[in-house]
Amino acid sequence: MKQSTIEEINEVLKGTIVGSTSIKITAPEQLDIANETEISFIGNKKYEKFWATSKACVAVVNEDISIEPGENRAFIKVKNADLAMSQVLTLFAPPPPVFKTNIHQTATIDETAKIGDGVKIGANCYVGPNVVIRENTILYPNVTILDESTIGKNTTIWPGAVVRERCHIGNDCIIHPNATIGADGFGFRPDPERGLVKIPQIGNVIIGNNVEIGANSSVDRGKFSSTILGDGCKIDNLVQIGHNSKLGMFCIMAGNSGLAGSVTLGNGVIIGGSASIKDHVTIGDGAMIGAGSGVAADVEAGKTMLGYPAIDAKDALRQWAILKRMVNDSKK
Repeated sequence: MKQSTIEEINEVLKGTIVGSTSIKITAPEQLDIANETEISFIGNKKYEKFWATSKACVAVVNEDISIEPGENRAFIKVKNADLAMSQVLTLFAPPPPVFKTNIHQTATIDETAKIGDGVKIGANCYVGPNVVIRENTILYPNVTILDESTIGKNTTIWPGAVVRERCHIGNDCIIHPNATIGADGFGFRPDPERGLVKIPQIGNVIIGNNVEIGANSSVDRGKFSSTILGDGCKIDNLVQIGHNSKLGMFCIMAGNSGLAGSVTLGNGVIIGGSASIKDHVTIGDGAMIGAGSGVAADVEAGKTMLGYPAIDAKDALRQWAILKRMVNDSKK
């Protein structure tokens, strides 16, 4: 079990220690279930009241905390406790799964594929013709990379993920289990003689650097050209990104949200869980779409939208307040 003193942890956080403790810290844990050897976090003043009943010996806190740590307990004050939390979790993170050999004997790698230095390829992976995998990338077992795709440096692809033909993934990306990159877009047209006719999807997917795609998410290939995810995008589990959609840099999509075809997101757009975006809609830079909302028209940069159909957040809140009053009045 790894153990650290508060001073060793603070060497990384560069915060200010308030109080003192001689206890060696064994793990990070949430405030209400931490034990005497664990470090926790107070990222908001409303959680200060739980410190008195917590057993944690140390908490990473914001600089504006208004309580004292107590006997044989301590705080590490930092500018942003949430960001500091990520550093502490990194310190205590267990090592990744071990590869006994860099390329497992059961992996199938086409002779035309180009494999960079330090690449690790797990059991039962398939790497197709003319694939390029650059330095220090990891393919865990049962990953499929089809023809002419490229994977950048230092990228991790977890078990069961599929990268379809001619798709391109950048450097420092993480593709979680069973995600699919480059499946066919959903394109059909009615025909009186043949029923629903499939529209061929001949484009691809281009994913930038430092992008993360959650488990069981799907990014569909373009019908004509490319579905594009810009640098730094973070996609949660069970997310659908339709064909020819284009995401700017640092967009966030929470679980069960979806983009229909040809949606455009500006830089820094946030899509809440289970939100749905209609095809050919454009959402401007920095806009936020609330959880469960349905967006059917373009959204200006910086706007926050709520509801189904989605409207300006302030208007939505007013409407909900009026409805609540009406219900309460009807009960009198």
